[in-house]
Order: sequence, then structure tokens, then C-alpha cells
Amino acid sequence: MVSFEMNDRKKIGLGLTGFGIFFSVLGVIFFFDKGLLAMGNILFISGVSLTIGMKSTMQFFMKRSNFKGTISFGIGFFILIMGWPILGMIVEAYGFIVLFSGFWPTLSVFAQKIPVLGWVFQLPFIRSLFDRYRGKRMPV
Repeated sequence: MVSFEMNDRKKIGLGLTGFGIFFSVLGVIFFFDKGLLAMGNILFISGVSLTIGMKSTMQFFMKRSNFKGTISFGIGFFILIMGWPILGMIVEAYGFIVLFSGFWPTLSVFAQKIPVLGWVFQLPFIRSLFDRYRGKRMPV
């Protein structure tokens, strides 16, 4: 089994990623405040870069299958900075979903193992949705 070494750089990266998500949520709560949303995006991207490393980050965002998501995320950030935060967040959300769509099966397995809320994800109907989606994504 591969161990996940947690050094100081990764701890700082996870913290920055968390703060980026926090500022983005806060920006949406405060009626799409473009300053908070921009700060959230910058912190999120820098946190991901520190967590997985600069080379891996560049490989992830520049992978041919991720171009559509990377371009959408970048255009959304530019629209947000230009002063149209709602449209920018919609375009960014689309880019985020396209970029991280490969992680949904892993996220569903993680959600099913959460001690307090995991029982909801263990219900037969919801579990069948997860299993069906996981079956489409994983090669047989």
C-alpha cells in the first residue's frame, strides 16, 4: 500500500485549499462578492499546487482531456475579475465539474464511509446510484 507522506508543504497546501473553499463559499453568501470569490480561487489553486506539487499540477491542468475544464475555469476567473461574478462563477463551476469529474467515484466511496452521515449514503436507493455511476466510470 502506498503511504501518503504529510510534510509541511502539503499541510500548508491543504490549509490554503480549505481557506480557498471557505472564501468562495463566503463570497457566494455575501451576494457574489467578487473580491472574496477571487481570493477563494487564488487560494484554492495555490493550495492544490502546494499539495500535489507544481509539476503534477501543471500535468493535471494541461492534460489534453482536461483542456475544456481548464479553459472554462480560466475564462470564468477572468469574467469574475472583470466584474460579472455570477456569470464567472457559473463558467468556473462548469470547468470545475469537468476538471474533477474523474474524482466523483472516489468521493462517493469516501462519503459512504463518513461515520455520522455515511448511513444516508448507505441507503439502497442512493447506494445504487453511486454503484451505477461508479460502474460507468471504471473499466470492467
